[in-house]
Order: sequence, then C-alpha cells, then structure tokens
Amino acid sequence: MKISERYIECKVKVQYVTNAEHLEDYRLKISFSDGKVMEIDFLPFLSSSDHQDVKHYLDLSHFKSFELFQGNIVWGDYDMLFPIQDLYKGIIG
Repeated sequence: MKISERYIECKVKVQYVTNAEHLEDYRLKISFSDGKVMEIDFLPFLSSSDHQDVKHYLDLSHFKSFELFQGNIVWGDYDMLFPIQDLYKGIIG
C-alpha cells in the first residue's frame, strides 16, 4: 500500500495595527494592515473592570499614553493589550 500526503497551501492573512490615533475621551481610531479603519470606544471596558492596572487608565492622560509596538497597541508595561483580531472586529473586553 502506498501512502501519500498532500499538503494544502493555506494563506492566512495576519492583521496588525499600522496606526492608532486618539480622537476624544476614550476613543481611538485604529488602522490595520489591510486598510480597514475602526473607531473603538474603550470606556465601557475601562469602567467595568475591577483590575487596578486597568482602572489606572481611566485617567485620560494615562489612557492617551499608548504606544504602537510590533503591530499592537500597548499601554504601560503591557498593563493593557488587546488581541488584534478582537480590535479588528471592534470587540474589546
């Protein structure tokens, strides 16, 4: 009996954040590698969290201190970081 394996080429598009811009309050305009742009309000997530590291970002000056690092939006020393696919779908929390 001859056993053969067939490999199917799978092309998965991995999205990453190319730009993030503070709009107002806790809203960010996020651009992705495929050109998609989302506006996301982080206030519902921030205000519902009980975690002290997250509550810290209810201070708007701290919230606005995010950085773009390797295709992710990062706050502090990875205090907050959201899965890119969740951001892409507009789902946080």
